[in-house]
Amino acid sequence: MTQKVIIFDFDGTIADTVDALVGIANRLADEFGYAQITPEQLTLLRNFSSREIIKYSGVSLIKIPFLVKKVKSELKNKIHELKPIPGIKEALLDLQQSNYKLGIITSNSRDNVTAFLEINDLENLFEFIYSGVTIFGKTNIINSVLKQKHFKPEAVIYVGDETRDIEAAKKANIQVIAVTWGFNSPEVLAKQNPNFLINHPRELLEVVQNS
Repeated sequence: MTQKVIIFDFDGTIADTVDALVGIANRLADEFGYAQITPEQLTLLRNFSSREIIKYSGVSLIKIPFLVKKVKSELKNKIHELKPIPGIKEALLDLQQSNYKLGIITSNSRDNVTAFLEINDLENLFEFIYSGVTIFGKTNIINSVLKQKHFKPEAVIYVGDETRDIEAAKKANIQVIAVTWGFNSPEVLAKQNPNFLINHPRELLEVVQNS
């Protein structure tokens, strides 16, 4: 029997980074020419796809790669303050002990992810980490990982908290579990028709076992 592979997004799925990222985005607002995010706007943005957020912000597409790079750099200084999503560590341990292969694909930097995992005693749970994804480019890296690792698409499940995670997984022909504890709202995630939609990390093992 083929071993199942569970690939996780990082920000908002494993690490509770939403507040830190909003704070960084607000500090960079003047530099990149967009309005700061108020609590009311954040509620609105949670119901937007990644493309809709960029359109709403008015940030030039040309500036996006520079903005993403700056955000990653700023986040590096806050890694020691960040905490795992409540319950995710226990869920990851359950998955590993149930003989699932775990990995990470993220648009955050590998250094940030590795530092976070080490600080929170999670570094031994993941067999691979791939980073450097463009804001809309997760499908390409998922396909690349499947090819490099010789994973069969039917044996792989992606876990993420944003509409772009669902979109990328579907294009790569793998199953996707959308989680409601990250950035996007349950309503907008449901509209993207993920294979599964869960509200707490403790649901992960059962969903994976029954997928």
